[in-house]
Amino acid sequence: MKKIKVLIADDHAIVRVGLATLLRSQRDIEVVGQAKNGDEAVKQTLKLLPDVVIMDLMMPKKDGTEATAEIHAQLPDVKILVLTTFGTSDGIVRALDSGASGALMKNAENSELVSSIRKVADGERVISEEIQGLIKSDPPLPELSPRQLEILRSMTMGLTSKEIADRLGLRKDSVDKHVNALLGKTGASSRTEAVAIAMRKHLLKF
Repeated sequence: MKKIKVLIADDHAIVRVGLATLLRSQRDIEVVGQAKNGDEAVKQTLKLLPDVVIMDLMMPKKDGTEATAEIHAQLPDVKILVLTTFGTSDGIVRALDSGASGALMKNAENSELVSSIRKVADGERVISEEIQGLIKSDPPLPELSPRQLEILRSMTMGLTSKEIADRLGLRKDSVDKHVNALLGKTGASSRTEAVAIAMRKHLLKF
């Protein structure tokens, strides 16, 4: 029997150990490695060449979406299964768009996880009903430009347009245009609401 080689990428040791214990009880699955951040996930994948990477999204050094994109670009045959606690659809959709083959929430039943690993290894796309519902009820926002993210990050500090302009070396009217675009993309009616939406959707890295 050819076993499915799996790499587990999660920044919490207890999660990695729990997943490894579960998967090692399956006759057709072999855990070949673990990674505690996105950077390690990429390096370990290139080194160990697993069939499936179980990928957390919220990890240090490099998040799961960035790691997914890098792995998919270099090893498109490696399947990536997102396993996350993300309460919003944005990161999940970005990971799927970056090459992930499936996505589950971390509260999924053990049997669903094992079944999903087998399915993505066989080339199927697996998105749990919970995540499908999340994407429908909380659609991802349009992608923000690097400049808009810079301005949004400045807004979280409570800076005025003039202060943001001075900080970033821009004209005040240019900042105002970016702020208006941000309000439109986030659907917010004020700067405060835009910042709240950005924080809830984990759009910013600090």
